[in-house]
Amino acid sequence: MKDKKIAFVAGDAAEAQEALDELSQRYDAVEAAEADVIVALGGDGFMLTNLHNFKDQGVPIFGMNRGTIGFLMNEYGPDDLPDRLARAEPVEMHPLKMTATTVKGEVEEAPAINDVSLLRQTQQTAKIKISVDGVVRLEELICDGVLVSTPAGSTAYNLSAHGPIVPIGSEVLCLTPISAFRPRRWRGAILPHAATVLFEVLESDKRPVSACADDFEVRDVATVEVSEDQSITVTMLFDPEHDLEERILKEQFDN
Repeated sequence: MKDKKIAFVAGDAAEAQEALDELSQRYDAVEAAEADVIVALGGDGFMLTNLHNFKDQGVPIFGMNRGTIGFLMNEYGPDDLPDRLARAEPVEMHPLKMTATTVKGEVEEAPAINDVSLLRQTQQTAKIKISVDGVVRLEELICDGVLVSTPAGSTAYNLSAHGPIVPIGSEVLCLTPISAFRPRRWRGAILPHAATVLFEVLESDKRPVSACADDFEVRDVATVEVSEDQSITVTMLFDPEHDLEERILKEQFDN
């Protein structure tokens, strides 16, 4: 990685822009389209945005935290960047693919690095039937919504909805309800990464539901199918001492 062409991208925050100026003065850089590795300066949301932006280019992304939590980011440090990139360890993952069909029969597809979430659009609770690999698992979930999360997204909205945190290399998906009313005791499921989940919206005229693949939203959906898109691979790079698995374990015991 020492001889690789590096591109820098930065979020809008002052800390990110200051880091961009510092690194640009110290290291030769190319445009992102010409890069062998991209260094992203920002927070977790910025990392996910860039995983989206460069997923077709197939270039690995090394994040340095200039945001808030930085769960998916390495520590910021301007020194010895080529050496750090040479030692960095890759973590590969596949995004989700959302296929949403609206009540009018329109079909929208979108990738999701974090999660696909279904959310009620009005004061009425949503009613959703859930099937996994063609088998109906819940005839009716009455809820504010429900989501399918990748391991990378398990520490984001999924965690806020009291879903499990799972290691990035665990090859599972998290299926998590959002404020479930019935069945009261259902807290979600951990699914094999190759599973296909089908959501069917019940009483969609009275209880409209939207679907979001990360930040891409489709309103008034009738059905939403979610599966792992194994045709796309995104790669994050981490310092060996970053120890992503340790951070995942620690997050589960933090108050």
